[in-house]
Amino acid sequence: MEVSWRGDKMALSGTVPDVGDQLPKFKLFDQSNAKVKTANLIGKVALISVVPDLATPVCTLQTRKFIQQADHYPDAKFLTVSNNTIAEQTGWCAAQGVENVDLLSDEELSFGYEMGLYVPNAGNLARSIWIIDDTGKVTYREIVSEQTDEPNYLAAIEALEKLVSRVDAD
Repeated sequence: MEVSWRGDKMALSGTVPDVGDQLPKFKLFDQSNAKVKTANLIGKVALISVVPDLATPVCTLQTRKFIQQADHYPDAKFLTVSNNTIAEQTGWCAAQGVENVDLLSDEELSFGYEMGLYVPNAGNLARSIWIIDDTGKVTYREIVSEQTDEPNYLAAIEALEKLVSRVDAD
C-alpha cells in the first residue's frame, strides 16, 4: 500500500490490517511513559486516530476534532497515536491548552511497523483512523491517501456509533 505527500507517492512499511482482522501486537507509551500494549486496548470500543506529526496544522485539527467528540461517546476510548516523542506530545498539549486526551507515542515505531503504517521515506506514520471493537477486531479503517488531507470524520463517527451509544451533551 502507498500514500502520497503533496502528490509524491510513498510506500508503507508492511501489510495493513483489514476490516475484520485482529489488531497485531504492538506497544506504545502514554504521557507518563507507561507501556501500553495491544492487550490494554481490548475490552472497550476504541477510535484510534493516527497522525504523522502533531506539530502540523492538519494533525492538530484532526486531533482536536476527535477530542471534541469523545465526551459524546463515554463507552468508547478515543486515542491519538503519533511517533512524536512524549515530550513533544506534552508540549503540544500545553500549547493547545488541551487536557484529558489520550496521546500515545510510537517513538519506537512498534505500532507503525506492526500496523504497516510507517512511511520510511517520510519518517512518520500514515494518517489513518481505526475503530476496533471490544475484542480488538478492526471494524473500520481509513488510510488517508493524500497525507495533507483530513480524514472522513463523519464516516468514522458513523462507524463508531454502530458499536456504541451516543450521549447527547447539552
